[in-house]
Amino acid sequence: MSPPPPPLGRGRKRAAHPFDDALDDVELVAARAALAQGRWQAVRALLARTGDDWDRRGHRVTVLAQENHAAAWARDWLLAEPESADASVLLALALVHRALRGKDKPGQARQACRAAAELIPADPTPWLGLLLLERALGAEEDVVRLFDEVRYRHPDHHHAHHLMVARLAERRADAGPDPLHEVYDFANWAAEQAPADSPLAVLPVVAHAERYRVLAGAGQESADPAASGHWVGRRARQVMKAAFDWWLEWEQEGHPRRLVDLNFLAHAKCCEGRGAEAAALFHRIAEHATPVPWSYPDRDPSAAFLAARAAALGPP
Repeated sequence: MSPPPPPLGRGRKRAAHPFDDALDDVELVAARAALAQGRWQAVRALLARTGDDWDRRGHRVTVLAQENHAAAWARDWLLAEPESADASVLLALALVHRALRGKDKPGQARQACRAAAELIPADPTPWLGLLLLERALGAEEDVVRLFDEVRYRHPDHHHAHHLMVARLAERRADAGPDPLHEVYDFANWAAEQAPADSPLAVLPVVAHAERYRVLAGAGQESADPAASGHWVGRRARQVMKAAFDWWLEWEQEGHPRRLVDLNFLAHAKCCEGRGAEAAALFHRIAEHATPVPWSYPDRDPSAAFLAARAAALGPP
């Protein structure tokens, strides 16, 4: 049985929250609001318009799937259109998020993702769902295998590369600062393999932040990222400069997840003490902060973001 529409106050509660995974995708925000009221037709139209823009499709389906009743509405959609691959993908990702929240068994999510993958073999999104699940619950060989499945379908998949970097950064947590750690090699390799205009050029900065999260959590680095030497070594400065220079040249205004990269880059520039460069990034970010990496290692992300922005731009 389909859930009832949420109370009218729900939208106001969402608007008050400082973080929104939809980022600046206004079409996605509108479709998500419609889905929350059970109007899945808006999602159908949105995904049809998205087509095979795989990074955008993955971003949109992942955000829609986080709605509390997304699985129920996706099942309603499938009752009306049993052959809909888009409905099957949405249901699969919704079940992944339910499993990650402990509301469903992972096996059901895995089965739904594989069923969706059979319906639309070229789509990396069902495999992204499996990667999200196994990133949290699976063995490392499963994570690597699923990453390869995503990359086979879309070699520059942004979200998948971020998930892989986060998992690799957790290897050898007690090894201490190691400039030769495998997460750095992976990120550099991915950035070099990607086209010149690919936002994967920022992946080495992401790797640096993810490794900091692990080291600080293990007591190997200061819990205050700005006080940590992790951000001021020669290698770190080279990585930050290369990523910032790439952004100045390419910027990639149209990429659906570019604001994730901008938050990582602004965080790095703040930790590096490069206030003017951080300020330029904060202007681009505007209100679209992301919890990661401002929460690293165990900080309140809203407070950390606001403090860093105020330091770079001055009080509002």
